Amino acid sequence: MQDIRVAAVSINSPLDSGSTMLDCLAEWTAKAVEQGAELILFPELQLFGHCNPRTWELAESVPAGDATQRTIEIAKQHSVTLCVGISEKEDDVVFNTQFLVGPNGFIGKQRKIHLSRDEVLFYKGGREIPVFDIGKCRVGMIICYDNQLPEVARIQALRGADVLLLPHAARIKMWDETADSMAIARQHTHEYFTSCYAQRARENACFAVLANQAGRAGYVDTYPQDSPAQPHHCGGALVFAPDGELIGSTQTAVIQDEMIVVDLLQERIARERSLPNYTLKTRRPELYQELVTEQVKW
Repeated sequence: MQDIRVAAVSINSPLDSGSTMLDCLAEWTAKAVEQGAELILFPELQLFGHCNPRTWELAESVPAGDATQRTIEIAKQHSVTLCVGISEKEDDVVFNTQFLVGPNGFIGKQRKIHLSRDEVLFYKGGREIPVFDIGKCRVGMIICYDNQLPEVARIQALRGADVLLLPHAARIKMWDETADSMAIARQHTHEYFTSCYAQRARENACFAVLANQAGRAGYVDTYPQDSPAQPHHCGGALVFAPDGELIGSTQTAVIQDEMIVVDLLQERIARERSLPNYTLKTRRPELYQELVTEQVKW
């Protein structure tokens, strides 16, 4: 790994935004590049929205679809690597996908593996856990709920990841229109992310970069307006060092569009991985067979 400056962008993805979200993505990319960002993480399902009732209709092929191709153009224009969430369609089946593009074009994609709540109504789970070399570092993408299963991050670390990219459209806590309610939801979400993902970074000696959707994406008629299943996301962007230290974070009082830019330093990952108790040195995989044994008895 080499030192790299990353941006984590926490913004809304309104269900009716359509192609205008690509203009928004271009604007935030330009802002991040102005601050020297070389790798920019956007949230889960940034393109076409989270559990949008029109998901099947809107979903596109990756990388052949118009949205991915436009994102490639943005990456080439700014000589930057972008990680963006989208609803991907292949053979009329839709996946919750995060893709990577850079100045030289399409790099790769990750399909969400474990689907949460009502996502099963829209998406099929993926089956692969790839790691991608983007030049200065190797990255893995772990989409929202997949981060709750530590095996995914561990496999990416074993496959050489230096940086774990954690895109989210997390519905952690609902809020009403009062400032106090918003602040409580925002703070709770920040604490939730910190309690979960400092450990993902620490246990694998990887940097972890998180970006969550921010705001009310709209209302879905299927649910009551105050339902926790509505696509309302409390925002937040955080960066954890390989020892679990929180080294970058958005504010914790207001749900709004925002971004952080943080330097990931090679010396920090080298320091943790040179320790005698670096977990990938001391693990005993020959004892872990039960982890891959089917739980359900047919």
